[in-house]
Amino acid sequence: MHSTAEENYIKAIYKLSGAGVSAVSTTALSEMLETKPASVSDMLRKLSAKDLVHYVKYHGVQLTQEGQRVALKIIRKHRLWEVFLVQKLHFTWDEVHDVAEQMEHVKSELLTQRLDEFLGHPRVDPHGDPIPTEAGELPEVEQRALATLAIDQKGVVCRVKDTQPAFLQYLNRMGIQIGSQLQVVDKIAYDNSLEINIDKNKSVILSSDVLEKIFVINP
Repeated sequence: MHSTAEENYIKAIYKLSGAGVSAVSTTALSEMLETKPASVSDMLRKLSAKDLVHYVKYHGVQLTQEGQRVALKIIRKHRLWEVFLVQKLHFTWDEVHDVAEQMEHVKSELLTQRLDEFLGHPRVDPHGDPIPTEAGELPEVEQRALATLAIDQKGVVCRVKDTQPAFLQYLNRMGIQIGSQLQVVDKIAYDNSLEINIDKNKSVILSSDVLEKIFVINP
């Protein structure tokens, strides 16, 4: 059994390391979790003693195989709760993250199994992120950033990289959501922004920063 604080660290390491692959600095963890470096070092020593991380001072930290297993369980619960909140309680996709952050620490594995069954075993969350399976497998989907599309190319929105409420609210104003069909109308060379037609209905100009956060699949 792991504490809420320990689970938050494990999930943060997983995210910062790119699925647990590369080493993460204590500075990066400190910034992400908004805590002092000394506190980070103390927690990493505790996690290391539980064989959840490989931690060498000044060389960063990586998740062990067990640490990655725990991280994927947390992420699975988080994303299932997001689906529940949107589908069953009618939250919007910009409202669910903070609530799911609280629900992901519920310890009952039976509850997670029943939730998955109740929802019909969803494969992705409301932001298009894949939901790890009960066995800890993370499905892969062939997708590309909207920024990579050429003029006249089309794509269907399958995921958004940024789940901050401000970004999702911006997409709402633009009329972009998961499942929206987008077509590149024109490219502005000055700043690499694109004119995008949404669902054959209206056109908007999206900055290069926004384009890199929207992922599409072939229609």
